[in-house]
Amino acid sequence: MDVEGYDMPDGLYYHKEFMWAKVDGNVARIGFIDYAQNVSGDISYVEMPFDGDSVDQDAEVGTIETGKWVGKLFAPVSGTVKGTNEKLYDDPTFINKDPYGDGWIFEVEMSNPDELSNLMQGDDAAEWLKVEIEKNK
Repeated sequence: MDVEGYDMPDGLYYHKEFMWAKVDGNVARIGFIDYAQNVSGDISYVEMPFDGDSVDQDAEVGTIETGKWVGKLFAPVSGTVKGTNEKLYDDPTFINKDPYGDGWIFEVEMSNPDELSNLMQGDDAAEWLKVEIEKNK
């Protein structure tokens, strides 16, 4: 779906800290939403959690940086980090170029899939993003 020119694919879960999660079985692949990467500018560095790290829903798990801004990465779900996108070490702008594809950041084996009910999907996510865009105008 398109929200004021920003892509928000259906079938994903969205977190209030501008993260998305794509769930496959018990694993969530996580990234930074299109709107956030666009507003941030060219991403120059990403500090990701490590494989095997335990993460909690809503907790800070890393940072994302541009030439003039440092932001925080959050875990949309709790669990154990199963992998990180190593391509981002060489070229963090994959997040800018393809935030929902090659620009994914890390994967979590969920310890409590029921937490997905705390995230937004579909029209709820679109309405939330419209409010965020309006706040930042």
